[in-house]
Amino acid sequence: MVSFELTEEQRALVETARRFTRERIIPIAAECDREARFPMDVFRAAWELGLTCPVLPETYGGPGLGEIEQALVTEELAYGCTGIQTSITATTLAATPLLLAGDDEQKRRYLGMLGAEPVTAAYAITEPGAGSDAAGIQTRARKVGSEWVLHGEKCFITNASLARWYVVFATVDPRERHRGIMAFVVDRDTRGLSVGKKEDKLGQRASDTATLHLEEVVVPERAVLAGPGDGFKLAMRTFDRTRPDIGAAACGLMRRALDESVRYAKERRTFGVPIAQHQMVQAMLAEMAIRYEATRLLVLQAAWLVDRGERNSVVASYAKAFGADAAMAVATDAVQIFGGNGYMRDYPVEKLMRDAKILQIYEGTSQIQRIVIARHLLGEAR
Repeated sequence: MVSFELTEEQRALVETARRFTRERIIPIAAECDREARFPMDVFRAAWELGLTCPVLPETYGGPGLGEIEQALVTEELAYGCTGIQTSITATTLAATPLLLAGDDEQKRRYLGMLGAEPVTAAYAITEPGAGSDAAGIQTRARKVGSEWVLHGEKCFITNASLARWYVVFATVDPRERHRGIMAFVVDRDTRGLSVGKKEDKLGQRASDTATLHLEEVVVPERAVLAGPGDGFKLAMRTFDRTRPDIGAAACGLMRRALDESVRYAKERRTFGVPIAQHQMVQAMLAEMAIRYEATRLLVLQAAWLVDRGERNSVVASYAKAFGADAAMAVATDAVQIFGGNGYMRDYPVEKLMRDAKILQIYEGTSQIQRIVIARHLLGEAR
């Protein structure tokens, strides 16, 4: 029998995250957006409640929950602000390669660090010339004696300014493309590693996003997470696990947009009646609700497959692509319902629309997700 009912523990987790969002995120979201500032005090408070990386195993001081719980928490945090949520939950993105491929020593050191104190980590794969084309990265890794030397530049890295350590992808030879890519775990204080420009963004401005420079960074053999070729596979396996979280963030944003729109539609009057009585507005609200519910089902299915240990690449892409596009449409409709007020920063839907756009871009654009899905379909046809 299929059940959509949350367990008692899951309901309690949702209520904890919802209360935290209401009390700690919503009151400061607009201010953090204006100042392009990530509130570390909020991160520390979230860490105390076990909300920063729900999938971190108990062995390393974490809650030891599953991907469904991760998605539930992500949705609740995103309801308050997807920018703050992105920097809070990005540590899960960095932790996932360790969970998938780290040896015992790497897990004890780096995952244990996440469980011991409120620190963040970052996942560094994107480069100025390699975004959607992840196999085209140019950051070089060369072996010198018993050590590895990394040289290159990463861009658009979430938590780059805040991270205690990074998962860095580099290639032994750019001509080898995916076959040459490796993965390393690198400490923040490693000589030659520096954080560059902090990006001035359209949306999700409260999330820390910056450039990462690697200038002849020397790391020991024990820093290797994945050898040549396996690094690319690790990056893709990581995205299979984390793309449902983008869908979950889209759910949080859509639910907030819908709630704000319903409230406004009941209060705003035109032609002598609340605009909620106009059928065109009702149709928009209904469409917003449909998109939210459909995305949530896709997210839960993708998360369920992760928790069962089953391959979920295509379902993760369903959730990410549909959810991101749905969030952009829902946020745009929310602005439309608010009319001229929706275009003003005095109202929250303006920020929601700006925040929604990046969901269609990071961790694989909506177009890339469709390529993943199409290849899956064509592969099955063959």
